[in-house]
Amino acid sequence: MMGHPGKKLLFMGQEFAQLQEWSEARELDWYLLENPDHKHMQNWVKKLLHIYQKNPALYELDSSWGGFEWINANDAERSIFSFIRKSKDEKNNLLFVCNFTPVDRPDYRVGVPRRKQFKLVLNSDETKYGGSGEERPLVYKPEKQECDGQKYSFAYPLPGYGVAVFEY
Repeated sequence: MMGHPGKKLLFMGQEFAQLQEWSEARELDWYLLENPDHKHMQNWVKKLLHIYQKNPALYELDSSWGGFEWINANDAERSIFSFIRKSKDEKNNLLFVCNFTPVDRPDYRVGVPRRKQFKLVLNSDETKYGGSGEERPLVYKPEKQECDGQKYSFAYPLPGYGVAVFEY
């Protein structure tokens, strides 16, 4: 998971979900990119890498607890986790919301620490990543409604197996 703290490792072929383990005896299975599922994975990883380069919150404090904050790590019933990655100046933070089940959560509410606008910068439900392509607003404004132990929250239609990343 790109959002989790610590150094990232992407081994050869993982960027397009190669089925076989890499071997120096043969080249990568580039033909797999003819399959839409593998192309979707390549698009997803490409976007994640762009977000990683653009957002210091993903690498500045990646070996310190000061760069990470759980919002909700205890939703075992719905298998949804949310957390924040913080930059040193705390001006360019990222909120991750991850649904690990096939169940859509059209009324999902996530708690947030601030009443700032949250801009959707990555949505796994886009068609280029293999999702449904359902349109979603790009900006979310939290309201003063307690959720996940936070003073503010906003609603987001979270798809099954969906991941959303918000910038604030």
